[in-house]
Amino acid sequence: MIKEFEPKWIAWEITRRCNLSCVHCRSSSEMDAKGHPDFSTEEAYRIIDDIAGYAKPVMVLSGGEPLLREDVFDIARYGTGKDLRMCIATNGTLVTEETCKNMKSAGIKMVSLSLDGSTEDVHDDFRSQKGAFAGVIRASELFNKHGIQFLINSSFTKRNQQEIPKIYKLAKKLGATAWYMFMIVPTGRGEDIMSELISKEDYEELLEWHYEMEKQEKEMLVRPTCAPHYYRIVLQKQKEQGEKFERRSLKFSTGGSKGCIAGQVISLIDVDENVLPCSYFPKSAGNLKVQSFQDIWENSELFREMRDFKGYKGRCGSCEYVTVCGGCRARAYAIKGDYLEEEPFCGYIPYKIRKAGQNQT
Repeated sequence: MIKEFEPKWIAWEITRRCNLSCVHCRSSSEMDAKGHPDFSTEEAYRIIDDIAGYAKPVMVLSGGEPLLREDVFDIARYGTGKDLRMCIATNGTLVTEETCKNMKSAGIKMVSLSLDGSTEDVHDDFRSQKGAFAGVIRASELFNKHGIQFLINSSFTKRNQQEIPKIYKLAKKLGATAWYMFMIVPTGRGEDIMSELISKEDYEELLEWHYEMEKQEKEMLVRPTCAPHYYRIVLQKQKEQGEKFERRSLKFSTGGSKGCIAGQVISLIDVDENVLPCSYFPKSAGNLKVQSFQDIWENSELFREMRDFKGYKGRCGSCEYVTVCGGCRARAYAIKGDYLEEEPFCGYIPYKIRKAGQNQT
């Protein structure tokens, strides 16, 4: 295994069923999984054995809504027994006292909750379900009561981008260990809200806001996610301001010093057992029904190409920050149809291109 590309974090879609119908859902999940049935408990154990025999990544049981599976805690407990750090990603609406007790007994180390508005109206609109906001608040209260660590993921489009500072403050008030500001990648139902994507100009401003906020934040881990050019901004700001602050990290974190890490240290296993570069990248690198995870991780042509920055095109291929940013490969694939193309929502002009333009004039 090449240490630089060691699998450290795997999101695992254990079901595509979901009790919500969120506007941005990467897998277009709903209660009727439409031809994507859950795999068996025994198959889940086989997948865990396969992965644990090769690496010890964080495993995030995801969906859909993973709490819809009756065997979710059996799967978590089995993973814990194989020395994997097991986590769960939930929308919060199905969390109960019993759920919390089962999480603790199964060895769940972290729970991620989704919160896309600071008020009921905004969040419930995003999640297309009345009561979704109340479910998140109730879940956070139960997690605090039972001593379960949780982080909050917040996804943003034009419809809720003004909420960002308010949601950050609410996440902190609720007692979250971390808050992740997700910039939407238009896959799944997200393709239907392409016109709602935050502009590249606003995108840059939000990442600059995040930088100034992160410098002051001492209690909660904060990270922009699916926003790789934040790491270019960090370097630019530190040079511009002549200062450097210590960026916090957590045991379950994949680091925090690099942008797009899809297919490099993270991946997604979907309910059909395809291994994908990340949760928002719908192109498969291989399938666990016919290949081992190790074989896919080490030999997939898709992963090899994504790890070779020399093959990147456009501005990304010319950029001096490519090794710390890399551009969002999933966003390039979704919008340009080529995962090696330049990041379409970055407005930065690389030095090499600026210099060439100056020489021409």
